[in-house]
Amino acid sequence: MFHINADERVLGYLGRALSLELSAVQLYSTQAMLVASWGLADVAEKFRAESKEEMGHAERIISRMLALGVAPNASQLRPVSLGQTLHELLQHDLAFERELIGLYGAATSHCEKSGDKDSRLFFEALLSEERTHEKDLLQWIETL
Repeated sequence: MFHINADERVLGYLGRALSLELSAVQLYSTQAMLVASWGLADVAEKFRAESKEEMGHAERIISRMLALGVAPNASQLRPVSLGQTLHELLQHDLAFERELIGLYGAATSHCEKSGDKDSRLFFEALLSEERTHEKDLLQWIETL
């Protein structure tokens, strides 16, 4: 059915990325509902927006996988990490974003070494966006 025309390691990075991005959607959606129950409507809206952005990342990964000739398969969603305070939630989010940064950094590096310019650019764009998330989270944590 599909013709795979991509490096197996790139496909592995894409599969792990899809699992993590869908896990992020679940995480931020759950946190939005939790903080809404705490009466933090503005914070809930921020988490909902983050969930939508992460879903956009997942959709881009799915599109890339299909373009490379493979069927997407998110193999494992992470359990949601909750907390008793907004600060605890943000600390979990920061750790999660740093995991994504590590994955996208490794994927970018592999693509650079293997000469896969298109995949390198794809992963670099996601890496840049996740670094922005990290920066935003650090600023948010500082304001608490």
